[in-house]
Amino acid sequence: MRSVLAAVALSLTTCLTSPVLAETPAMTEAAPALSFERVFASPGLDGPAPRQVKLSPDGRYLTLLRNRTDDRERYDLWGYDIDTREWRMLVDSEKLGSGRELSEDEKMQRERARVGSLKGIIAYQWASDGSGVLVPLDGDLFLAKLDGTVTRLTDTEGTELNPKLSSKGAYVSFVRDRRLWVGKVGGEANPITPQEGETIRWGEAEFVAQEEMARLQGYWWSPDDTRIVVQRTDEAAVGIVTRAAIGAKGTKVFDQRYPAAGTDNAVVELFVMNPDGSGQVQVDLGLDLDIYVARVDWAPDGSAIYVQRQDRAQTKIDMLKVDPATGASTIWFTETAARPDYWVNLSDNYRFLKDGSLLWWSERDGYGHFYRFDGQNWLRITSGLEPITALVGVDEAAGTFTYQATTDVLTQQIYRAQLGGQGGAQLLTDPAFTNSASMDGAGKLLYVTRSSPNQPPQSYLATPDGKQVAWIEENRVEGAHPYAPYLASHVTPEFGTIAAEDGTPLHWMMLKPKMERGKRYPVFFQHYGGPGPQTVTKGWGGALAQSIVDKGYIFFQLDNRGSANRGVDFEQPLYRAMGGAEVRDQKAGALFLKSLDYVDPAKVAIYGWSYGGYMTLKQLEADPGLYAAGISGAPVTRWELYDTHYTERYMGDPREVPEAYEKASAIPAATQISDPLLLIHGMADDNVVFENSSELISVLQESNTPFEMMLYPGYTHRVSGEKIGPHVWNAIMRFLAAHGVTPPASE
Repeated sequence: MRSVLAAVALSLTTCLTSPVLAETPAMTEAAPALSFERVFASPGLDGPAPRQVKLSPDGRYLTLLRNRTDDRERYDLWGYDIDTREWRMLVDSEKLGSGRELSEDEKMQRERARVGSLKGIIAYQWASDGSGVLVPLDGDLFLAKLDGTVTRLTDTEGTELNPKLSSKGAYVSFVRDRRLWVGKVGGEANPITPQEGETIRWGEAEFVAQEEMARLQGYWWSPDDTRIVVQRTDEAAVGIVTRAAIGAKGTKVFDQRYPAAGTDNAVVELFVMNPDGSGQVQVDLGLDLDIYVARVDWAPDGSAIYVQRQDRAQTKIDMLKVDPATGASTIWFTETAARPDYWVNLSDNYRFLKDGSLLWWSERDGYGHFYRFDGQNWLRITSGLEPITALVGVDEAAGTFTYQATTDVLTQQIYRAQLGGQGGAQLLTDPAFTNSASMDGAGKLLYVTRSSPNQPPQSYLATPDGKQVAWIEENRVEGAHPYAPYLASHVTPEFGTIAAEDGTPLHWMMLKPKMERGKRYPVFFQHYGGPGPQTVTKGWGGALAQSIVDKGYIFFQLDNRGSANRGVDFEQPLYRAMGGAEVRDQKAGALFLKSLDYVDPAKVAIYGWSYGGYMTLKQLEADPGLYAAGISGAPVTRWELYDTHYTERYMGDPREVPEAYEKASAIPAATQISDPLLLIHGMADDNVVFENSSELISVLQESNTPFEMMLYPGYTHRVSGEKIGPHVWNAIMRFLAAHGVTPPASE
């Protein structure tokens, strides 16, 4: 957001329609070159990047973390009074923070949450009565009141992990030294779980829960503050990976418990106890210890605990209903995979309602939709071929719920429907944009974030029927906006489809540089390819692609089969066959590009990071000579090196299907790579561990196969920042230039 938020124009009647850039006369003026140095500098070219937007329990205040204009990765806590429409900084991270180095556990948790590079405040929690906000900062805890006062709750050398206010706000809890600590707010906290050695953790989610299951919590307060469900994790059976974090001035070696595919997972147990640790009972999770505890929830009235138990093969979820007094459990219902050669996707798209029923998201008919379960019967309340992707909020008093759904594949829209299933859904957002949203706990106020190919993210408050109340961040690209000087060279992407081998339409996006008639241009073909992320959307694409286009390259992306938001059948081809259908789909994209009269068919270069880095290797191996060059960033090279929950979901257990893993590996055919290859990897990567690349390096060297590499000491899976980011991308451009993948000379 802009530095003077009190001056933000708050329009009650503004019509949210046209993309801002399309209206801007400045686009006709000359623009300076958009360098990689500017792309990664502060302030960010996308404009303000608020995080963790939350509405107070009473719906009167909105809070968010806002990054600074002089340091795009440092966040402070700001509050907005909806009645007075005034902004105020609640916590200044620089003034309040100590700058103390974080513990290794907290650093790793931040990596799991994908916020490892951020500074200042990265998370916070509202008190249930709306009186204040719990703020973790530099390993300690603070309570920020809306009157501007801030109270320090802890001041220790250790780190308070996973801090939380209890449901009623009477207690503050956190994890320290692998134990759960609880204390009255403002009082002394004490450990309520025992210290049991190096392999036992209390109150923490295990590695795969954090990394792959989107579950960062390891304990859960009851609605009335009287009981807590606490996770106990035993990592003794988990294999140890000796991870060398190679830095610029030395190497740190970590013995990390890492459950690689086909090896033992941690044993997870749940215990229910009082806030002082007494009255402890164990939850019955069944006789099979080789399961995943996917989600834990209390019933709204505290009468039951609901645990989602997922089998290791990830083909079903048992919803366990647990008696908090005894820990006894029964299976309330079982959700199974939509087809035998598929898996069950976990989600947070569900809500336990006050009448005892459940609003539940399921892909059982091939597309994500909502159902209502009363303990015996299922009522389907949404339908169609466009998948629902998120539950936004529930207004039980009005009998409605709000959700996010795919529309025409390339956008996300927000809808409201009846909990009883009657009538149709009401569209709440503008189809010219792709949207996401959140609501307050009562479902009475809607916060919408939206963008388009020509408009960086905007956000506004709306009533439950979608009518705008106020801009939170209009983010118009004009005046002093950091992207305004570059409007003249901004390129609006083109979209289209090509057919996969089975006829499935595959969506692509292309940005073209300023081209001269009769000349052919190189292509920077970026891909991800793996299950999950959808890269081709009608949302804001950011400045990096524009910078590549400014250098004379066509920028191209294609979503292959396996990506999300198109239903079960579109994702299924990756089942036990990674490195197959997605590689062939990307090849279809390359052949399409080579058929265009403005593309130089000898200059199609491919780039990807993580799964995309793996894709680069598999594409070069599958089709020598098809691509002019390939850049592989932080690639997985053997899936046995990656973790259980992610890998086995798609590939199965390597002890049962070793042939699938052998075929998917990028190692056996690595010596067949004949096109120019640039390998990039952070040497302290704890996600795709450096062994993935070191094995590949060895194989290529031992076979005298030429390649180039750029390694980054001290960097993890994210090799980015104000200086390192430009270094990475300038290195990529030098690599392409060295191999002749360059734009034609201008006349």
